[in-house]
Amino acid sequence: MSGGHRQGRLGRSTAIFAFWTGVSRVLGLLREIIAAALFGTQGTINSFVIAFQVPNLLRSLVADSALAGAFVPVFTQLQEQGRHKEAQRLAGALVGVITIGLGGITLLAIILAPHFMPFFAPGLPDPLVDEAVRLARLMFPIVVLLGLTGLAMAILQAHGVFGPTAFVPVLWNGIIIGALAVVAPLLPEGDRITVYALGIVVGTVVQLLFLLRYVRGMGPFPLSLSLGPYVRRVLVLMLPVTVALGLINVNLSVDAIFATLVDDQAPRAIDAAFRLYLLPQGVFSVAVATVLFPTISRLAARDDIPGVRSTVASGLRHIFFVLLPASAFLLVFAEPVVRLVFQYGAFDDRSTALTSEALFAFALGLVFNGASLLVIRAFFSLQRPWLPTAVAGAGVILNLVLDLALYQPLGVTGIPLATSLTSLATFVVLAWLLGREIGGVRGEWVLDGFLRSLIASAISAVLAWAAWTVVSGGLSAGFPGDAFGLGVAAAAGILAYGAAAHAFEMPELRSVGRVLRPLR
Repeated sequence: MSGGHRQGRLGRSTAIFAFWTGVSRVLGLLREIIAAALFGTQGTINSFVIAFQVPNLLRSLVADSALAGAFVPVFTQLQEQGRHKEAQRLAGALVGVITIGLGGITLLAIILAPHFMPFFAPGLPDPLVDEAVRLARLMFPIVVLLGLTGLAMAILQAHGVFGPTAFVPVLWNGIIIGALAVVAPLLPEGDRITVYALGIVVGTVVQLLFLLRYVRGMGPFPLSLSLGPYVRRVLVLMLPVTVALGLINVNLSVDAIFATLVDDQAPRAIDAAFRLYLLPQGVFSVAVATVLFPTISRLAARDDIPGVRSTVASGLRHIFFVLLPASAFLLVFAEPVVRLVFQYGAFDDRSTALTSEALFAFALGLVFNGASLLVIRAFFSLQRPWLPTAVAGAGVILNLVLDLALYQPLGVTGIPLATSLTSLATFVVLAWLLGREIGGVRGEWVLDGFLRSLIASAISAVLAWAAWTVVSGGLSAGFPGDAFGLGVAAAAGILAYGAAAHAFEMPELRSVGRVLRPLR
């Protein structure tokens, strides 16, 4: 395949993945808006946040992302060597191992939930802790379901099929939105949080069934419980992958523990801010990292280190190009964004104040966490996962120490600030270590892209703020005024950023345009 054709295919894959991921994030935001209106930041919604984070943490450690990160390099290497039957047997064996292994973990978690769940909610009153235990037991089955979903997604992505894997979160969010918007209002207030939990389980089942339609055509994948050499290699790789990719969820769970000690509304406020924080990252940096992962794995399998170096450097520059202006916008407009998105129904002024404080602090680390996703996957592609594992483990400790130092003097702001500082530190170390492994990551070129994007983002933020100031003075408070004011500010910021990028002759401006062209 020619270089131009390959780049065009990657561009189209990235565009499709980013499009569906963007739709999913928007629906996820709608889900959070409905949940905010129903539950606010008080009472059982804090139990739900803790209850969901624990199975979600297990999922991140032993299920979809960790499994895909370990599986794709091994599966791709077998394919590159022409050993397709062995690749299929590997996938079939992992189906059996996941079903038995994660099924056992799920059952054990359900049984032991009353004993370990209180550890995650030290500051919540006993009734809310009991509710967290009940809700967690309802949601623990998503661990095994997401394990199988992660394997299905990894098989598709290893074959270069990205559309269905990007679309399934749309289904997931759509089902939960239906549960919250249609079913929950018909029930007594005390039962609505249960509908939320069951909606998550049903949505997880549906997305797995959807993916299986596409995977079947790539088989057969003979089912077994064999722990052959390639299965063992995937399982061995999973340990470091688990720690490295699970870092953000581990840190989020640690943050939630400290949040219960700050304020009885802090867990939900920080969780709501985190959902907004994930929106720009999920639309682009996850798309870039996911689409480039099989490509980098193939380059590594061919021992094409210059190709790995160039692909990673280009990916980092593109992530900086998109996430730095998004971060600047959230820093400047944290409060009006939260007010526009969430302040309805039970989500009141205090909820907005707490959430906007957390969002401001999260936004400081947005670009570094997004860039780390790509660097970590580069290590996995090289099948050298222990370095990012060590960095991730140190990052968890650093986040814990910073939480301890900051949660009392800074309150809600201190907890996400600890996560942002950890994201910065881990990215710098990861990038340096990767450069050492592959003879550099074109550091001067990457830094040049970062600085140009940073300056352009600052210009964009200033002009967006000026537009907001001019427009908002003549607008009434509430949804119409906030929506119009932020829309004008965003338009001014985008135009200013594009003009600055053009003036700075940033190649990313042209390449992003080429990536978006296949969607027209």
